[in-house]
Amino acid sequence: MTIVLNILLLILGFAALIKGADFFVDGSSSLARTFKVPGVIIGLTVVAMGTSAPELAVSTSAAVAGSNEIAMSNVVGSNLFNLLMVLGVCALIRPIPVDKGIVKRDFPLSIIISVALFLSVGINVLTGYYGFGTPMLQNVGVISRPLSIAFLGVFVAYITFLIVMARRHPTSEDEEKKPLPVWKSLLLIAVGLACIVLGGNLVVENAKSIAAACGMSETLIGLTVVAFGTSLPELVTSIVASRKGENGMAVGNVVGSNLFNLLLILGVSGTIHPIAVNFASVIDLGILILVSCLTLVFTLTKKLSRAEGAVMVALYLSTIAFAIVR
Repeated sequence: MTIVLNILLLILGFAALIKGADFFVDGSSSLARTFKVPGVIIGLTVVAMGTSAPELAVSTSAAVAGSNEIAMSNVVGSNLFNLLMVLGVCALIRPIPVDKGIVKRDFPLSIIISVALFLSVGINVLTGYYGFGTPMLQNVGVISRPLSIAFLGVFVAYITFLIVMARRHPTSEDEEKKPLPVWKSLLLIAVGLACIVLGGNLVVENAKSIAAACGMSETLIGLTVVAFGTSLPELVTSIVASRKGENGMAVGNVVGSNLFNLLLILGVSGTIHPIAVNFASVIDLGILILVSCLTLVFTLTKKLSRAEGAVMVALYLSTIAFAIVR
């Protein structure tokens, strides 16, 4: 009966995360329109922050609780899910056009950050101090506070760059969207943040309980169940956009979300509490880098085809199967 309650509370936590992110985005976007902030800046900052809010809430809650395996595996798992499942499913629905700026700037930056993280936490593995016979849950590295603060610095620089570029290349505003009253915008923001915090705590605590009851590691539960739940906003949004034929932003949304996950979420979590990284997470991070490079190759044609989407979905399922067997 206890595990059934944990599952119900886990689902409730996911629902609170998703609805909270929705409220947060709506309230913030409306408030920004009230004060004449350009819509493109809202999309690059507020909306991206909102869709990454579930991951931030879960990883921060995990860091505070000392459950760092969930914090690390949630980010890696979410990024894998975003790249392979979100883009893969969208490409299956309709081929996705890719903006050249994403291919030349944002995607390479995402890979560079992933490689830098891999070199930092996997140095003991790369030098042979820990071999392939190392137990999967053996801690082999750490995301230190200095590295986390450096990630936050890169995050601030990236957002500043996006804002500057947006102001240099403005787009036409959507005049049909009228802002909500200021009090209603603030109420949506407050309720959204409250739901995100509550949902994050519910997900972390109940995911830990389910993992313990089923004999699963926190790394596996974070890589699969938690990552899937926190990535639902990106998945639902991208699928709806694809069905409406507005899937041109799908790649940018995924790459932007992945950068937010790596820089902001690991930066905040690691600053609160240094994150111990086990051997399994180092392997998963290496897989993320390979998958990112493959996806970048796919996008060089400036379009993700249905065949490439099928390959990406198959790769994700294989990755999860490997993680479970492992």
